[in-house]
Amino acid sequence: MTTFALQAQPDDAADWLDLARRAEAAGFAALYAADHPGTCASPFVALAAAAAVTSTIQLGSNVLNAGVREPILIASDVATLDLVSGGRAILGIGAGHTPAEWAAVGRERPSVRERVDHCIAVAEATVRLLAGDGMEKPRPVRERVPLMFGGGNTRLLRWAAEHADLIGLSGLGRTLADGHMHEARYHPDQVDAQVELTGGKPVEALVQRLEVTDDAGATYAEWAKLAGISEAEVALTPYVMAGTVGELRAKLAENERRWGITRYVLRRPGFDVAATLLAPADGPVP
Repeated sequence: MTTFALQAQPDDAADWLDLARRAEAAGFAALYAADHPGTCASPFVALAAAAAVTSTIQLGSNVLNAGVREPILIASDVATLDLVSGGRAILGIGAGHTPAEWAAVGRERPSVRERVDHCIAVAEATVRLLAGDGMEKPRPVRERVPLMFGGGNTRLLRWAAEHADLIGLSGLGRTLADGHMHEARYHPDQVDAQVELTGGKPVEALVQRLEVTDDAGATYAEWAKLAGISEAEVALTPYVMAGTVGELRAKLAENERRWGITRYVLRRPGFDVAATLLAPADGPVP
């Protein structure tokens, strides 16, 4: 069964609360908030507000920058969100990549190896705290808050295969010189390699581009130029999707067949498309 999560940010209170209600009503499995201190809203404040107007949708960070956050503060935020949401929190964590976020706390961005080591240490410490080892209150509602790792580092994917409940893949590689954008890892062989590293854990793919169109070939050809691979190769990757609703459904089925991927994260522009895809296949198509 295909599921969609929605990643979004609040622009104002009324819009954010309305989005949370609509996402739940449309059948989204989760509402996620990103974590880029200094350039976006605090994820747990935003998600706690969403918890107050929803009752079933899961709520999570996608994903926390482990490099600039302390485990006790992460654990307190996650436990509080789980408490006020009635057991719907997801802890999403990654190694971080944006140099400005380290500069904001008076540090230089560590090396890849150091970021990986630190991410593992922070994630493991946070999980222990959530389990009650060193933190009495607040206590999460559930015995274990689901842990999602988001990223593409080989060593972290192997670690997540043993320790995470869910692994988020985004098709993104090395951070580019601007400190924010990334190289694309859209080639099917790269997807094969990363999925193999997950060891069978559930994978959630972040959809970077999504377009309903009667000319999928032209759209994929344009995206292929940006990714540096062929049109045929970009048409196979799970991180971008184009076509009619029927063609999009066929691609979802192919992604499940090839990679076992049935979970996706969409950004706000994909809301209506996801709502259509979540509707019965034999129902009316807008």
